Amino acid sequence: MPFTFKKLKILDVVLVEAKSFEDKRGYFLENYNELIFRENGISTKFIQENFSYSKKNVLRGLHFQKNPHAQAKLVTVFSGKIFDVAVDLRKNSSTYGKWVGEILSDQNHKSLYIPEGFAHGFCVLSEEALVFYKINQEYSPEHQSGIIWNDSELNISWPISQPILSEQDQILPLFKNTVY
Repeated sequence: MPFTFKKLKILDVVLVEAKSFEDKRGYFLENYNELIFRENGISTKFIQENFSYSKKNVLRGLHFQKNPHAQAKLVTVFSGKIFDVAVDLRKNSSTYGKWVGEILSDQNHKSLYIPEGFAHGFCVLSEEALVFYKINQEYSPEHQSGIIWNDSELNISWPISQPILSEQDQILPLFKNTVY
């Protein structure tokens, strides 16, 4: 099988590892296959693909879209290395307010599947990173929201201490003031 699927501490968040086929030219891998993903419990229909370029110590997030435009994501790194985080915003979930984080890189060929109902963010650990997202809903500016990256209630163990943030990300609300 070209993929390994691993459920994380928050069971609905899945770490997907693609098998690469390497030789002297480089490598080839399959990043997504709808049938295989569905057979492994990920039946999300992706409708849009996004791409971001970031420099070392950039932190993007924690972002989410409110219902009815909540987004599921499949996050993959094409070049570089990031620490990728998902925070559970589902009030009826036993893991509400909990987070999981994984290292994704062009070397480990791992992707993170984040279902609807989660805030998402990442920080760049390499000199640069090219990050690719598949999403299941179009972006809706009026439904965009987020949580401040260093919220003490969430207590995320970011591997960087002085992140480079956008102006928007510097003023995001605390988790306790977030409406999903």
